[in-house]
Amino acid sequence: MWEPPAGHPLRRMFAGLTEHAFLTRLGVADPPLIDYLSSLLSRFVHTDAVHRLKGQHGRPLQEIAAMVTEAEGLPDGGRTRREYFRHIGDVALFWTGLFPEAITRDPDAWGPHAVVNYTTFGKLSYFIASRYEDDRFRDEAPVLRRLSEQFELCATGLREVRREWEDMADELPPGAGLIQ
Repeated sequence: MWEPPAGHPLRRMFAGLTEHAFLTRLGVADPPLIDYLSSLLSRFVHTDAVHRLKGQHGRPLQEIAAMVTEAEGLPDGGRTRREYFRHIGDVALFWTGLFPEAITRDPDAWGPHAVVNYTTFGKLSYFIASRYEDDRFRDEAPVLRRLSEQFELCATGLREVRREWEDMADELPPGAGLIQ
């Protein structure tokens, strides 16, 4: 999966938008959390990254429930299980924060209860992933725990990020791009 390298204009844009939205709109001054969220936006630029988890037959998993089922079937305590649950939290937060209208329109995503279910699975998935606190995950575990505890606030912050990038796009002259 391609992810913009550090210093790439896209990463800088997401970092600036995320920091501005969380600090000025929500009053949240939590650099590790803000860094995680801006990194999530950069990682999910391509849909391949959003749908990177594969099922038993090698096909991308697209539904949250299928991702959870797959993750629960993995051996407990393994890095892969942790990464699956972390990714499920990321996907749930991405959709509920940036594009909630997309999940409420999807007839396979629990209809009018989709945002509530995505939120529930996202919070639980981040909590499970946060329990892996050995040396490899020591720095990220507290951030994942905060994402679980403050999922709704983070989703609101991501909606503010979207609003800000849409405002930026509206202010550009025709033919100009957000990224130069």
